[in-house]
Amino acid sequence: MPLSAEDLVSNSIFPTAVIRCATELIEIYSENPRMASVFAARQRWLMAQAGIALYHGHPDGLQAALYSERFVDFVVEHRIASRNTAAAFMREMLTYRFLRLVPDLANRRTRLVEPTSMAKDHIWRWLHLHLQVLDHLDGKDRSDRLSADPAAFEHIQPRIALRILNSASIRNPGETFDIFNSANSGGVVMDYLISQIDSLDPAADKVLIGRISLREIHQQFLISNTHLKRLVSHASKLGSLGWTEAPGRSSMWISRGFIAEYLHYQAEKLAIIDAAVEAVFTEREAIEAAAQMQAC
Repeated sequence: MPLSAEDLVSNSIFPTAVIRCATELIEIYSENPRMASVFAARQRWLMAQAGIALYHGHPDGLQAALYSERFVDFVVEHRIASRNTAAAFMREMLTYRFLRLVPDLANRRTRLVEPTSMAKDHIWRWLHLHLQVLDHLDGKDRSDRLSADPAAFEHIQPRIALRILNSASIRNPGETFDIFNSANSGGVVMDYLISQIDSLDPAADKVLIGRISLREIHQQFLISNTHLKRLVSHASKLGSLGWTEAPGRSSMWISRGFIAEYLHYQAEKLAIIDAAVEAVFTEREAIEAAAQMQAC
């Protein structure tokens, strides 16, 4: 049985595992801030997941193909973004070479596109990191199994994408989470703040994370200083973060409520990933067993 979000949240080592995951996500983001900006805002992240799912073919029986018209229709159908926003996102992904025209089909009327190796590597690492977190929590070997059967990825990712798109908890995780996750690069700022937690007392109303340089954050994660300050100010007014003394010149704290939103979001996401992985590997094992029976 796959782990549920409730199973994950109730696991005593889950908060520590999530903080470590946030730290490793920051390391991945730091290698390619432009790519990180795609995955660090809810709308863009959902569009990226949708695009990759269409490229692989999602499990509703549709043909595996990614092209602008189909992508835009899918995004609008799932209420992710407007047609103009979806089309602009597709153009941006081509400009930054996260997508490319399929070479031998580029001259046809329907211009098929595909993720570049850079984009594929990023989503592959993203999935492996989350599988490693799950493995750490229950001692299983999901990450190793995917490494041994990389072709399973094209079946796993579409299932993850569709479950995410249909999850109210993922798309609306909480007020503070929404503040950050609705802004370009806002999600990575949130991951960074969580990654600064040294120890977590579940009973504490506030958790100190040390002095935080907003200047370094905006330079590292491609978010304007003005925009970053606006996000932090909004979260501060909600009581989700603050400082022990003068803002920017003393230790920052984040609230228990903010941390709870983050943990529950991660639990919902990890539960979705676990369910998708188990479903695909169960199907592949059944196919392999049937093939062996026929061979006998």
